Amino acid sequence: MVLGHSVDKYVNGSMIETSNARRWSGLLAERWSHPAGELPSLVPRDTEIAVQLSGRTVVDREGGGQRQHTHGRQGTVWLCPAGIREDYVEIIEPMDDCLHIFLPARPFGETLLREHDIDPDRVEVRYQTVARDAFIETVAAHIMRELSVESAGGRLFVEALGVALAAHLVHAYSSATLRPDAASAQDRPLDPRRLARVMEFIEAEIDGDFTVADLASVACMSVAHFARCFRAATGETPHAHVSARRLQRAKERLLADDCAISEIAFAAGFSSQANFTRAFRNATGTTPFQYRIDGRANRRPA
Repeated sequence: MVLGHSVDKYVNGSMIETSNARRWSGLLAERWSHPAGELPSLVPRDTEIAVQLSGRTVVDREGGGQRQHTHGRQGTVWLCPAGIREDYVEIIEPMDDCLHIFLPARPFGETLLREHDIDPDRVEVRYQTVARDAFIETVAAHIMRELSVESAGGRLFVEALGVALAAHLVHAYSSATLRPDAASAQDRPLDPRRLARVMEFIEAEIDGDFTVADLASVACMSVAHFARCFRAATGETPHAHVSARRLQRAKERLLADDCAISEIAFAAGFSSQANFTRAFRNATGTTPFQYRIDGRANRRPA
């Protein structure tokens, strides 16, 4: 799934960071600095959530028949659903730091919606400005951390964040309403047979490129349902489990194999050796190179 890029819209801004190289599934994140000025009219093909990270701004915008004047500050959120033409957007006071999160035009997952008795054709996110939303702020903070320090299970983690964010949009900013009792009723642990299938798949594909959706497919469940049940069964999220297993596998390969550290980094799910080294040091207190040297020295006969 390829998400649209915002360059055409933010031609006068400066991109600070992007997730393009991270190969994230179902979610694109871009961090921008916007000077004062008017933006071109656009009909977005993706659902966009813009979150102001710091400072203050003033924004006028018009879309879907609504005119909005916003004094933005840290935590302010601008929602722009796919297919809603923004006829007019003017940044009156500069916005120095803003995270733009792009979800697919229909990010809500039809299986998830039908589990909650919601017709997917009735789901439409509102064109809305939100003074503050604690859940969206939390998701934005997690995305920013993953942009800054890549983790072995980062792709799976971000995919799960995308699903959770989509469900939140349905619940809080659309005409549809999730039944609160439905979600809690499904938080039962994954049954042993399904859990065994998932664990076998993870071990077989640990060096491969798979997503939470792939794991959910093995369990024959929707992504959101699977993530809750996996955590209930194991005490950890799918991405945390995969991240730990990839780190352990990387340790084993550093000691047993003579392949380049960059090769081990890519097999562990990192986009670069530098990101792998940073995450490895955070987890173990040493670099992969030093871990290999020290480990092999300790195994030599006296």
